[in-house]
Amino acid sequence: MFKYILKRLGLALIILLGVSLIIYVLTRCMPVSYVEQKISQMQSVTVDETAIKKMYEMYGLEDDSFWGIIKGYFSWLGALFRFDLGRSFVYGDDVINVIADHMGVSFAVSAIAIVFQYLIAIPLGVTAATHQYSIRDYVVTALVMVGISLPSFYFGQMLKDIFAMKLGWFPTAGLVDASVDKSGLGLLGDYLSHLALPLLTLIILGIGGTMRYTRTNMLEVLSSDYIRTARAKGLPESKVLYKHAFRNTMIPIVTMMAGVLPSLFSGSMITEQVFDLPGIGNIAYKAMINADIPFIMGYNMFLAFLSVLGILLSDLMYAVVDPRVKLTS
Repeated sequence: MFKYILKRLGLALIILLGVSLIIYVLTRCMPVSYVEQKISQMQSVTVDETAIKKMYEMYGLEDDSFWGIIKGYFSWLGALFRFDLGRSFVYGDDVINVIADHMGVSFAVSAIAIVFQYLIAIPLGVTAATHQYSIRDYVVTALVMVGISLPSFYFGQMLKDIFAMKLGWFPTAGLVDASVDKSGLGLLGDYLSHLALPLLTLIILGIGGTMRYTRTNMLEVLSSDYIRTARAKGLPESKVLYKHAFRNTMIPIVTMMAGVLPSLFSGSMITEQVFDLPGIGNIAYKAMINADIPFIMGYNMFLAFLSVLGILLSDLMYAVVDPRVKLTS
């Protein structure tokens, strides 16, 4: 186990180095930079070449040659090893501080949505598989396919128009009503009312994939030889389904659950933008449209690290839930 973990950590480091190089090169190749946007906004003020050059030097963008990009990359990589993601142009603070300040909202929303997704999707997948080709199976599959087909920005805006603007049941945007001074349960209720529609959007659009995954795995397990043997021995159908079939169906599902780590902290960019939530997804979107190079690079490296860590946890979880897997190689 220890040898396997060391090998996976070494591979993860190589992957992160490759991702960092790709992120840096792509960011430096952006057609517009924060400096250019600042200059275009200063049309009424004459900006001389010396001032423009100093602005590029301030943000490390003065040398666009091959060796200049290589030098800038290693300088940025050294800062990464010191946990220095740079300073955001737009927000005027260290990138790591901006991420930490807004990560909590995204984590809370994503965690609640994922819990409800699994609580709804897994039973739906099981009942669809155990009643294959029945009316129940067709109805569940059709409803889920409708949810999968709807884009998040469209579905979120539709819920917002109906339940917030027309019916007035929920607030239209934001996380809290700043015009009302609340505390305790009143503040908690205000939070929940603001998060109801974003959570509903994420839950409905997220259950489809997990439900189909559960249904497919359940059908595969139900066609296995040991399930036919259990039925031939006269075991009750409920015991066959929930003690033998369902436990083996959960093996790949648990592995998939370990891989949701990046989505917990990365935020739902489109949904947060629709409902104007102060989460990291919305903050990242505003930084990207303003060509905030340090934030873009730091945020993407943050996601890359979470993705690699999530894959490592998935591998370890697979060995935990499935005793047939031995991490010796």
